[in-house]
Order: sequence, then C-alpha cells, then structure tokens
Amino acid sequence: GPDRVRAIMMPSHYTATMSLEDARAEAQVLGVRYTEIAIRPVFDGFLKALSGEFKGLPEDATEENVQSRIRGTLLMALSNKTGAIVLTTGNKSEMGTGYATLYGDMAGGFGVLKDISKQMVYRLANYRNGLGRVIPQRVIDRAPSAELRANQTDQDTLPLYPVLDAIMEAYVEDDLAPLDIIGKGFARADVEKVVRMVRMSEYKRRQAPIGVRITPRGFGKDWRFPITNKFQHRFG
Repeated sequence: GPDRVRAIMMPSHYTATMSLEDARAEAQVLGVRYTEIAIRPVFDGFLKALSGEFKGLPEDATEENVQSRIRGTLLMALSNKTGAIVLTTGNKSEMGTGYATLYGDMAGGFGVLKDISKQMVYRLANYRNGLGRVIPQRVIDRAPSAELRANQTDQDTLPLYPVLDAIMEAYVEDDLAPLDIIGKGFARADVEKVVRMVRMSEYKRRQAPIGVRITPRGFGKDWRFPITNKFQHRFG
C-alpha cells in the first residue's frame, strides 16, 4: 500500500518544470510519501573537488554520470538509514544497451522493470490508466529524456524505441544472428549499433540488481556472455 512506498524526486538544473509538476501530481494521486532533494549543491561540490583533474577537459558524459551517481548515493543513504529497499527503475531496453549509469540509476536492490522493454512500459502505463488514471498523460506522451544535459532526449543516443526493442527481441530473446535480423528488414546501421551496445554493456549488467523475468530470455542467468572477448559478428 501507499504507506509502504516513498518517492524521492531529485531535481537538477536540467530538470524540466513539467517533470516536477508531474512527479508531485502522481505522488498525490498514489498517496505515497513524497520528498524533493535538489542535487545541484552536491553536483557543484563534486565539480569543485574534481576541478583540478578536469582542468582543460571538455564536458562530456562524465558530468552526466556524476549527477546520476549523486542520486544513487542519496537513495542508498536513505535505504541504509530507514531499512527500505531501493527499487531500480531501468527497463530492459536501457539495461540491454547500457543506457544507464553504473552506481547511479542502476543502484538499488530490485529491478521491477528489468525484463520489461520500453514499449511494454508504455503499454502497461496506458493499461493502468485505463483502469483509473494514476499516471499524468504528459509523462507518457512526452519524449523520454534522462534530463542530464540541456535539451536531451533518449533518441540522441538510441534508435527509436520501437526499432530498438524489436532488434533486441530478435537478438536476445529469439537468438537471431545480426545478418538474419537485417534480413527481416531492419537497417544495417541500427542492427550494428544495437548489437554493439548490447555486447559492450555486459560488464554493467553483471553488476545490475536482480529483478522480475517475464520473457523467454532475460539478462542474468539466462544470458551468459564473457565480459572480455574478441568475438566479432560478421555483418557481410
């Protein structure tokens, strides 16, 4: 029940106003305890501590990952203090391609969406709202974004989710070779990118929390691949 759930919103200077509004609205509808902890002061402290090491180096994904790891640290601190378990919210599409931050949004004790693709997340959200609206429609309709840099969207890094999820399903669950996936009509560039990201992210997934499995093959005991190897797929 709601008395056993606590939602923590950790806005940064990149967090959109609509994200704050929607988080507050959803927490109110669900009746869960809701807290906001701004991470900008902590982020500024990290950058100050690292200023000597970062001097002369351009900003890149490092600064994005620092924000995510600050959030992970705060959540784990609350977990330690209260005895509550942190639910890791990354879905199968993100975990599969490594579109997640190790020790950041991957921190936690149980991955509720670990084997659920992004497209299925949308289907589940719409289904739940069909039983009685609890998720603001804007959360579902807006372009997905990690909000770790200005004007960021997931599709800056990933193929469109319908394409990504279909390729991942073919490669991970159906065990099809990349050339066979291309033969099904998917663009070679998309297949090469998704397969490369899946294989490069194995070391991250080995450190991910356990979670529910609902598909024929999830990441974990069903998917065992060496973290380091020289194998390369042939793309023709």
